[in-house]
Amino acid sequence: MSDAYRALLDQIAAADIAYHQNDAPTLTDAEYDALVAQRRAMEATDPALAQPTTVGSAPATGFAKIRHQVPMVSLDNVFDAAGFEDFVASVRRFLLLDADAPLPIVAEPKIDGLSLSILYEHGILIRAATRGDGTTGEDVTANIHHVPTVPQQMQDAPASIEIRGEVYMTRADFLALNASQERQFANPRNAAAGSLRQLDARITAQRPIQFFAYAMGDASDAPAGTHSAFLDRLRGWGFAVNPLSRTLPGPGDAAAFQAEIATARPTLPYEIDGVVYKIDVLALQRRLGLSGRAPRWATAWKFPAEQATTVLEAIHIQVGRTGSLTPVAWLAPVVVGGVTVTRATLHNEDEIARKDIRPGDTVTLQRAGDVIPQVLGPVLTPELSKARGTPYTYPTTCPACGSPALRPPGEVVRRCTGGLACPAQATERLSHFVSRAAFDIDGLGDKTIAEFFTLGWLRTPADIFRLGQYRDALLTREGWKAKSVTGLLAAIEQRRTIGLDRFIYALGIRRVGETNARLLARHYTSLANWRTQMAEARIVGSEARSTLGSIIGVGTALAEELAEFFAAPLNVAALDDLTAQLTVTDFVTPAEGALAGKTVVFTGTLETMSRPEAKARALAMGARVSDSVSARTDLVVLGTDAGSKARRAAELGIRTVTEAEWRAIAD
Repeated sequence: MSDAYRALLDQIAAADIAYHQNDAPTLTDAEYDALVAQRRAMEATDPALAQPTTVGSAPATGFAKIRHQVPMVSLDNVFDAAGFEDFVASVRRFLLLDADAPLPIVAEPKIDGLSLSILYEHGILIRAATRGDGTTGEDVTANIHHVPTVPQQMQDAPASIEIRGEVYMTRADFLALNASQERQFANPRNAAAGSLRQLDARITAQRPIQFFAYAMGDASDAPAGTHSAFLDRLRGWGFAVNPLSRTLPGPGDAAAFQAEIATARPTLPYEIDGVVYKIDVLALQRRLGLSGRAPRWATAWKFPAEQATTVLEAIHIQVGRTGSLTPVAWLAPVVVGGVTVTRATLHNEDEIARKDIRPGDTVTLQRAGDVIPQVLGPVLTPELSKARGTPYTYPTTCPACGSPALRPPGEVVRRCTGGLACPAQATERLSHFVSRAAFDIDGLGDKTIAEFFTLGWLRTPADIFRLGQYRDALLTREGWKAKSVTGLLAAIEQRRTIGLDRFIYALGIRRVGETNARLLARHYTSLANWRTQMAEARIVGSEARSTLGSIIGVGTALAEELAEFFAAPLNVAALDDLTAQLTVTDFVTPAEGALAGKTVVFTGTLETMSRPEAKARALAMGARVSDSVSARTDLVVLGTDAGSKARRAAELGIRTVTEAEWRAIAD
């Protein structure tokens, strides 16, 4: 994972906690969307970076936790007609639909509120939970009883069903609430979230919050065949459904609806930040499924991002975990969409040169996504152009250790060559190791890691698990008390057992993000097997190297990074040292269907199902999907013109099935 990409993920995670858990966002929606847009652009340039996104943030400690029966996923965003057309094209490709095939879509204004899931059993409201981190939310059942637009009972409903929607507050109620109390909420969304997430339900009862229903989670029976019919059922059960929601005959009608809602937006009684478009037919939604972090059958078309101008005071270089030198703009403070911005990413040296950005320039900023605001370029009026400084010279040495910073051919990132001798890289690697998706060790933040590194207590990941020897010394340091020291050491002890996928991700191998770590863990199952195979994969042309490269999603570049990592004696020694401190548990493949734990290869042309859909279905059934046939392959699905892979399967005696037989397995 690149360091710039990791920095984006960290910013998004911090913004999620502020937004979902603390109800005190540090970024506006436009800024957050700008970060997301930047993240997707980086993933498009380097697919190996792609990480699954945790939706929301961990539940706060003041509420009981509830695990959602079906995860509450987020939506992918588009920002213009071209982006929406790409979404529609991807749906048609996945489903093998012709360009003129009917594809009704439901359009719903995207409410800016707090996502909620409400479980009903036999028509009775049983419990309600916030989104939380998408998997586990906060129990707000006592509070939801005080929201008038949430029915307590439903007639003629499935035996069990989760109703999902958005808790919100109107603009008028928001202004009235702020006028009536000393504490001032920043916006209606914060007011709605803060009002629902009260430990005292009597306070919630006094707040004017409302609920729009728009989705279904788990259900014992399907209440409708289309999303539009489901919205009608919601109305019949007594839920408020946004009256502006509309069923469109096809995707071609979306642009006109988007313009209509954008025009109406200032006059609406509630805040919206775009329109959500969903494939209407639920059977197609099920086929499309998820693409890791978001459904393939829906997208949010966001309104344009807000812009502002300010002065670029300086350009500072940050050195990341893999040695990348990332330029960051230091800006004169400017308010963009209600948030004060002082920093923005400049991406890389090519972007600085292409935009001709210089310290001292007046620049235009844009906030559109889930990441740092972007510098679009300098404002070049005749007066400002005359006063410009000299073009920025990108450093060729590392600002942290002074080692040469080289730019490999074909890459856009310049990297420090200091390796383990570079303190910036070392501390960044340790920060990655303890991050939420890796070992998730509370108490080891960036400042603490830097402190322990300076003291010489912490140099490698294995040193984390030996910090107990410094307990007495730590108690003498400023800011450390018995409680905090005990808490830190207890958090470390709790992480001595970890799953293989998280362990692989924590190592910080370049290009090995959460997704690829899970692919590797799924394929090799155990730490011992993974290490053995990676050691053999160092040899180009070996069976282990060929098998590694054939794993769907790995590819040549990642295989080379893994081979280089295991070819370095220092890495192997550090790995030996670390594993001596830990128990790394085997990866358990989901035991669903006949393909659990099997390796499947698709070859030839499939006529009734696209290749992406076939692979997605196999993965959902617990299979490993590979691009090559080997002795480890369990099943080969033969499309038309299967070719050499079919012959190889026959030579090895591997089971093969036709496309029709595959459909019987998958359906």
